[in-house]
Amino acid sequence: MLIGHIKEIVRHPVKSFYGESVQETKIMEYGLYGDRSHAFLDETRKGKFLTITQFPEMARYKARFVGEELEDQYPKVEIITPEGKIVEWGDEELTQEIKNQSGRKVSLITYPPTHVPLGAIEEEHIQLVTDASVKRLEEMWGKSAIDYRRFRPNILIDLEEKIPFIEDTWFGKRMRIGKEVEIELIRHCERCMIITVHPESGERDRSLLKTVAKQRDNHFGVYASVIKTGKIHVGDEIVLQE
Repeated sequence: MLIGHIKEIVRHPVKSFYGESVQETKIMEYGLYGDRSHAFLDETRKGKFLTITQFPEMARYKARFVGEELEDQYPKVEIITPEGKIVEWGDEELTQEIKNQSGRKVSLITYPPTHVPLGAIEEEHIQLVTDASVKRLEEMWGKSAIDYRRFRPNILIDLEEKIPFIEDTWFGKRMRIGKEVEIELIRHCERCMIITVHPESGERDRSLLKTVAKQRDNHFGVYASVIKTGKIHVGDEIVLQE
């Protein structure tokens, strides 16, 4: 059954930095190509990453790949700082800036294009959000338009039938995206304080998380695991398999 089309594809080359919107990419065994493949390790918490939770300003740094997506080597990772300065991943001044502003000792880690561990993306391979659910949550919140990037999904779905939270009925089912990719819908995404951080300004508004907790039992968006890899494109059909 055709349920919709891909409205936007977003990946995050650097964990907790603002993601990049792309017209097409590969779905690897771990999820979108290069998603959360570069990260800062928080040396004050053994084995943990530095994220928006500890340092909300991370949301204001924008990261993108520049070049061809090769399976043996990433394209250059370009970062735009909140002040508009463009640097590359590994830039010593950027690393020092993150250290100074977060007040934490950090180190850099990069995972290979063929394998980004689940820990880097926290829960599952891919997160999906629907346009109808974003609109309904916006009405529930009642404050202003919601930038769906607060939820840091990989795919925003343009539903054929605008039924809010229809994704609650998808668990245990498989979904085909485009001509090649197949995923399985696993479970809800349980939200945390990250959604309280505005993705452009870095400002916090805790009332959004309170709304999600009260109205949605703290759930928004769904997780999926990869069954078949391949390419996806904006506009691709999304078919729910019964």
